[in-house]
Amino acid sequence: MAKRNRLEIIKDILKIIQENHPIKPTPLLRRTNISSSRFKEYYLELLDKEFIKQTHGKNKKITLTKKGYKYLEKYLTIINFIDEFEL
Repeated sequence: MAKRNRLEIIKDILKIIQENHPIKPTPLLRRTNISSSRFKEYYLELLDKEFIKQTHGKNKKITLTKKGYKYLEKYLTIINFIDEFEL
C-alpha cells in the first residue's frame, strides 16, 4: 500500500470529522492512523486555516467549517478529473 500524501491525509481527517460530526480529539486521532505528533501538526494547521473548529470547555468537540466542507468537495472534483482522464 502506498503512503498517503499530505492532501490525502488532510482529506482523511476532514472526512472522519464529517462522518462522525462532532468528534472528540482522541477518537479522531485513533481513526486517522498517523502518529500523535504528525496528527498534532495537521490538527493545528487545520485549525489555523479554519478548515475545522473546536468547541471550548470540558468536552472538546471538533466540527468542520464551510471551508472544510469546500475542501472535501474540491478534492473529490480533482480525484474524479484524474480518474476520468486516467492521469
